[in-house]
Amino acid sequence: MKPTNVLRTLHRITQEVGRAPNLQQALAILVSGLRRAMSTEVCTVYLSDPEVEGGWVLRATDGLNPESVGRVRLGPGEGLVGLVAREEEPVNLDNAGQHPLFRYFPETGEERFPAFLGVPILHRGEVLGVISVQGTKSERFDEEHATLLFTAAAQLGGVIAHAQVLERLGIRSTAPTEGGEQEGTPRVEAFLAGQGGAQGITIGTAWAVYPPADLSAIADRPCEDPESDKREFQRALNAADQEMAELGGNLNERIDEEDADLIHAYLHILRDKGFQRRVEARIDAGTWVQAAVRDVVWEYIEAFENMDDPYLRERAADMRDLGRRLIAHLQQGSHRHDGELPSDTVLVGEEISPLNMASVPEGHLKGVISATGSGGSHVAILAHAFGIPAVMGVEDLPVALIDGKRVVVDGYSGRVYVDPSPKILQEYQRLEAEEAALTERLAVLRDQSAESPDGRVIPLYANTGLLADLDPALRSGAEGIGLYRTELPFLTRDRFPGEAEQIRIYRQVFETFAPRPVTIRTLDIGGDKLLPYLPIQEDNPFLGWRGLRLSLDHPEIFLTQLRAILRAAPSGNVRVLLPMVTTVDELDEALRLIERARKELAAVGESAPELPVGAMIEVPSAVFQTAAIARRVNFLSIGTNDLTQYLLAVDRNNARVASLFDSLHPAVLHAIRTVVEEAHGEGRPVSVCGEMAADPVGALLLAGMGVDDLSMSAGALLRIKWVLRSFSTTQTRELAELAQSDECPSSTRTRVEGALLDAGLGSLIRAGD
Repeated sequence: MKPTNVLRTLHRITQEVGRAPNLQQALAILVSGLRRAMSTEVCTVYLSDPEVEGGWVLRATDGLNPESVGRVRLGPGEGLVGLVAREEEPVNLDNAGQHPLFRYFPETGEERFPAFLGVPILHRGEVLGVISVQGTKSERFDEEHATLLFTAAAQLGGVIAHAQVLERLGIRSTAPTEGGEQEGTPRVEAFLAGQGGAQGITIGTAWAVYPPADLSAIADRPCEDPESDKREFQRALNAADQEMAELGGNLNERIDEEDADLIHAYLHILRDKGFQRRVEARIDAGTWVQAAVRDVVWEYIEAFENMDDPYLRERAADMRDLGRRLIAHLQQGSHRHDGELPSDTVLVGEEISPLNMASVPEGHLKGVISATGSGGSHVAILAHAFGIPAVMGVEDLPVALIDGKRVVVDGYSGRVYVDPSPKILQEYQRLEAEEAALTERLAVLRDQSAESPDGRVIPLYANTGLLADLDPALRSGAEGIGLYRTELPFLTRDRFPGEAEQIRIYRQVFETFAPRPVTIRTLDIGGDKLLPYLPIQEDNPFLGWRGLRLSLDHPEIFLTQLRAILRAAPSGNVRVLLPMVTTVDELDEALRLIERARKELAAVGESAPELPVGAMIEVPSAVFQTAAIARRVNFLSIGTNDLTQYLLAVDRNNARVASLFDSLHPAVLHAIRTVVEEAHGEGRPVSVCGEMAADPVGALLLAGMGVDDLSMSAGALLRIKWVLRSFSTTQTRELAELAQSDECPSSTRTRVEGALLDAGLGSLIRAGD
């Protein structure tokens, strides 16, 4: 088989497996497709046995006795399958029966197939199963067969993992299917595993957030009004038809004949009555319009991909593009509005944006579940600010299929239960009640300071970014605002807010907290905080145009904001914080622009206070220049989220590596101690405004390293106050000193969590303790 044919065959099999409604049908498609592609007599898949840890069970075969499926089981390390799984490498034998680990099962009828080739199915470093082929000739499979099977296993690992998740959770596609699930695979009390992004527990209704015009992300939902859906479909058809006709007319003089044929082909499909009838038939059968279009488009794609003619096969990509255009038009006129959001909304998506969260009506948002991100991503930070739990980095999150289902979100353990059993639901209702009771008990600390038993006081401030955050911050007993994120008002608008609008917002913040101190950070966008009206396309946005760099490149934006801050600020309680300082040259330029803004106001007869200015320490270069930076400003603030990301080279939004994001890493702790010591040497105070300050373990270590004040979400403030009031200065310093000699973050966390448990504060780190 030629390489191009191999890739095309694997692509087709992967797509068919991915579209299967359940795991058993996916495996059946896989073994039959690979057996035909490799021209072998047998293809078989073993997956991990849910009944025996480390064991394997035959789940699908094409060539062996089908009645052995689900009955043949191997213990840990048993048989050739166990060998492949243990070694995580292919095994290629000319006579499998002579191998000392061979295990014979007469019910399979495999004695006729001596040749054996098995490869592991891996996903994110975990062995999910083994796929094998067998032949009647006593000879090893050649390199072409071995390469094809190995490549297939590598490509299908993620698809099979996703299907396994659905099987464990008992989730089914709502699309009509032939056949069913394999019997004997009972639903256990399974859960989706991620990372705790924001602590807390909630029970709510999943509401899917998916990218526009993404065929694979369309949720399966029943059709509530077929006639309305068919009208929507006709509207989308007409809009797409007009779009194609206009495109053809505009480009008629400038495109070649082949491209013109493509436009005509699009129009032909859009006007094809057979295509329209198929979509409408699915709508009449109970599928909502977007999923109906998706399914019919997939049928066309599959038909094109199976054609022998190369030109016609390429039309599959055109059909996919046409499907996206239709979905885009449907979504523009979608009747799914935010007003329909349930009162217990839990946002679920491959990637949740701050704008998605801000768009939910006040009081309706109860939790967040995201396939991407970590505890340090901005969605998790916002969840902290909103006082709701978040689970981030959930691998193989079946967004479309859990839409509308009841979910339990455990922000402590990073678990998500879908359609939980009465037993699980009752347990989490109890834990949710305990959470509420703890919050009520801690309310007595509201007006008390975070004073240690030996008299050290650490001021605790709130992180905010929306005007709606101000009252909760005041009610929590915050002694001021340690970080006001000015980018959030920018993110929730469709244009840059003008100077007058910014003055109004900032003045409300300053006056609400006066005379308490307010630290206002200048615009910090880029990375995972993008403005819809300032598109930034970069291969690596976290190492690109963001933070202070962007402000310095756009002094007109920066100066407008600076003037607004100066005009809104009363004297005495406001200070300015500059984000993402990487060089002293950047800092010097920013300080010159601040002085320029003051002079511009003075020139028109307005008084402008000389506000204290601070710099954020978020990148390694700033850590190593702490003293030079400190000499130029009035205070320093450590952003532990970005500092951790840059020191550990971990993209906190990438689920593949998000588990490596840990602010307790020895390198991060050493960097924080360096900043504190050098800043104090210059007579400058140091605050921490990252999520580490909201972590009971992190807060104890920061106090022990001499950080002067902490800033966090309002929901965490009373809990951290309870922690700091429970440990003496000597105890926190001892914990911080011991952490300096640790070589891995798990050792540090285990020790400090043990100290919290001994002090009777276990409920802060695990629900129910």
